[in-house]
Amino acid sequence: MADGGGALSGSGEPGGGGATTVAAGGAASAASAEDTASAESAGPTERGDAPAEGGRPPTKDGGEGAVDEGGSRPAEGGSEAAEQRLHPVTPLRRAWAPIALIIGWAVHDPDQAQHRVSQLTTTTLVTGLALLIPAAALYGFLSWWYTHFAVTDTELRIRTGLLFRRTAHIRLDRLQAVDVTQPLLARFIGVVKLKLDVVGTEKKDELAYLGEREARGLRAELLARAAGFAPEAVREVGEAPARQVLRIPPRMLALSVALTGTAWGPVLTALVIPPVLWSLTHSPWTVIAVAVPLLGGAGARTVGRFVAEYDWTVGESPDGLRIDHGLLDRTHETVPPGRVQTVRLVEPLLWRRRGWVRVELDVAGSANSVLMPVAPLTVAQDVVARVLPGVTVPQDFAPAPRRARWCVPVWWRGHGFAVTDSVFAARRGLLRRTVSLVPHAKVQSVRLVQGPWERFAGLADVRVDTGAGRTVPARLRATEEAEALLYAQADRSRTGRRTARPDRWMA
Repeated sequence: MADGGGALSGSGEPGGGGATTVAAGGAASAASAEDTASAESAGPTERGDAPAEGGRPPTKDGGEGAVDEGGSRPAEGGSEAAEQRLHPVTPLRRAWAPIALIIGWAVHDPDQAQHRVSQLTTTTLVTGLALLIPAAALYGFLSWWYTHFAVTDTELRIRTGLLFRRTAHIRLDRLQAVDVTQPLLARFIGVVKLKLDVVGTEKKDELAYLGEREARGLRAELLARAAGFAPEAVREVGEAPARQVLRIPPRMLALSVALTGTAWGPVLTALVIPPVLWSLTHSPWTVIAVAVPLLGGAGARTVGRFVAEYDWTVGESPDGLRIDHGLLDRTHETVPPGRVQTVRLVEPLLWRRRGWVRVELDVAGSANSVLMPVAPLTVAQDVVARVLPGVTVPQDFAPAPRRARWCVPVWWRGHGFAVTDSVFAARRGLLRRTVSLVPHAKVQSVRLVQGPWERFAGLADVRVDTGAGRTVPARLRATEEAEALLYAQADRSRTGRRTARPDRWMA
């Protein structure tokens, strides 16, 4: 298959024979610093936006969205804000930590745990529980008592820790999404957790738990401050209104899960393997050890997927597309504007007769990956146009040449690509067809990759890299066509970045 050998620099001098790379900022000539700047760099100044009033400049390493320190320090660009505590029910969540530690030890070494428990008398057991429960409650209370958060003009500050203090300074000009999650038990109590999606960090910081009204007010305040509204106007802005665009009926979702082959593969495996093992071993423990993981995987692919994607609703608001879903655990997510790098339309074989697709996406610095679990193609195209303004899904794809069958037998027919004024599109797959769309402005680099077998057949792959760390390949193209596409795509990406609108909340 394709191998990455050398590289051809922007000036056209060869560095090897396996791969050719052209930065998205320029083709055959050296590009300026403006042209070669990352299209999705994390800093607001690099996006073409000015930092929020009183905001800090990016750090030397490009700027991190959250800075962890051993202690607190005064906020920059604003007066010291009053610190607040989480909801009083939070200690119940934290109190489980000591008990979970004991349960983990028992699961890790069940024989030793059973031996220890059998040696305990009733009095010792009752005394131990009488000490463990108050200790767990005290731990939960103290961890809650020493957790504070405050919102200033430029940052959200979270202080945690009893023995070892940790202070997270989350810059508001690096905040790109605030998601609301409500597990099943939290729904009965009336509390939620806020998950903060910050540019430059892989792990989301969270505030768990807050009252529903308080959490939604805090979310609206954070997004308004991130949008650059003046501090005195933040409270007046409130939460941006949303208009419902799509709601997926439960029946449609259930049928889509039933018609997905990848969901039923683990189910068939879980039904076939345990009886075979029983006939060979007649050991119930062997069958249980194999059947439980298989049934768990099958349940996660079918029932678990239906429960997680139940009542999927997409709404449109000035701060991006809002997604609500979940039967047991309710989740409220936001797809920030301008941060979507790639959109994928997935068509399983059994969905095509009904005209259904699944829409997935890659967002820079975010784990959000599903926009719609299932939807009619026309509806999906309309939503894609909202996520990527000015982008239409191409209908005609240039197929791979017939000699590609010597490199990829049978499956070569599923590969194709198309280019429009606004997007680079690649298609792959026969049974599970996938169309990937990359706006020209989101392309980070373009590569030509040619393995030994492809080189012999006169073929090459053109791979487009995005800011989300993903690659979209146009596979099995004629070598001459691939070379022309390489440089033409670099020019389109440079032009696309220059004309792209700034990414700004509520703009």
